[in-house]
This record gives sequence, structure tokens and C-alpha cells, in this order.
Amino acid sequence: MICDVLKEEIDCIFMARQGCTFNGGHCEPVVEACDGCDHVADVDEDLYCRTSASPASKWNHGSCNYATHVVTEISNGNGKKINPLKASKRAGGRR
Repeated sequence: MICDVLKEEIDCIFMARQGCTFNGGHCEPVVEACDGCDHVADVDEDLYCRTSASPASKWNHGSCNYATHVVTEISNGNGKKINPLKASKRAGGRR
């Protein structure tokens, strides 16, 4: 439904006919770690996340899974390229 509490005219998963169903009844502003993310929306001089009502909780255990500005590198440790199909077959044979 469309938010009518803070993020007016933005589709929000927490909106219901009774109003905002998120804990506290309204979304929390973004934290400093969210700077540069594509999901940040400027609403009435405040910045809010379009995908999460509590952005601070998304950064508690590492990086946010919605963050578009964070690039994660996957390394296998020895610098060689690994064929994902062969790796999955090797892992499946260990069961």
C-alpha cells in the first residue's frame, strides 16, 4: 500500500488499512552507512530507506543486504579461478 505517514506516495510493505504496522508506527531515518545507496529517498528534508523501515538494524551484523553501494569480493584464498559446477559436485560427494 502507499505510505501516508512519513514516506508519502511511496509503496511500503508495512502499510495496511489501519496505518503503519511497523514497530512504533513509523519508519526510522537512514544511518551514516547508507550514504550512497540507491534505495535512499529524500522525504521532507529527511532521508529514508525504500526497502527497510529500520536501516540501523540492517547494519548490525555487517553490511546491509539491500546496500547497492557496497561491493563484496569473493575470494577462494589461493587466487585460482574455480569452476562452480565442479565445486558443487565435489561438495556434494562429501556427504
